[in-house]
Amino acid sequence: MRSAEFKTGVLRPVECFREGWEIIKDQYWMFFGITLVGILIAGFSMYILLGAMYCGIYYALLRKLNGQQAKFEDLFKGFQHFVPGLIASLVLIIPLFIYLIVTYASMFFLMFSSMDSRGRIDPSALFAVYGVMFGGMLIFGIIFTIIQAVSMFSYPLIVERHLSGKDALKTSAKAVWANLAGVAGFILVQFGLGLLGYLACGIGLYFVFPLMFAGVVAAYRKVFPPVNNQMFNQPPPPSAFQGAGNYT
Repeated sequence: MRSAEFKTGVLRPVECFREGWEIIKDQYWMFFGITLVGILIAGFSMYILLGAMYCGIYYALLRKLNGQQAKFEDLFKGFQHFVPGLIASLVLIIPLFIYLIVTYASMFFLMFSSMDSRGRIDPSALFAVYGVMFGGMLIFGIIFTIIQAVSMFSYPLIVERHLSGKDALKTSAKAVWANLAGVAGFILVQFGLGLLGYLACGIGLYFVFPLMFAGVVAAYRKVFPPVNNQMFNQPPPPSAFQGAGNYT
């Protein structure tokens, strides 16, 4: 397992997103396509491929961070980390399924229990149904945000440092806890960006996703220093070898 030492007190939320934009701005539409397809594949797979797609997105971003050009096929490099990515994503997938099961079960119970002999639903029960939906969404949103914050560095750690899913989650949690104030500010800025995207007819959220992922990579690099990884180290340009062997 590679070293996973991390720094503390280095996160500046707004600065992370500024640096994230610098990473992707010359290839924004490439990253837009990568994140859009990755998120759609994750959704259509019932989130089984969430880890692999996230690993692919971060693979492309880490390559770009280290001076290489991102390619669309970088997204599918995430399948090389399918197992650790799946393990890391379970902390997001399991609460999601629990939320869906509990919410819909509660809704159906309230609806059927309020039906009369003719199958008509008591109008007052609808308020209870909406209350369950709103309360469930609020509680799940808080829990999901906390889990997402704690695990925010897990996928870059899997891709760059080849950690197992379990070790990546543990290391990410430790780094987040040690940088709690900075991470909290980061999540607030990220939420603001997501809200702006959502307010733009909902579809605007997809245009903000590349910046959100890039911001995480910028934050990751501030907390976790670079490692000697040949996958992400750009080879020196040919000009670096000009005059080699010339002793005159």
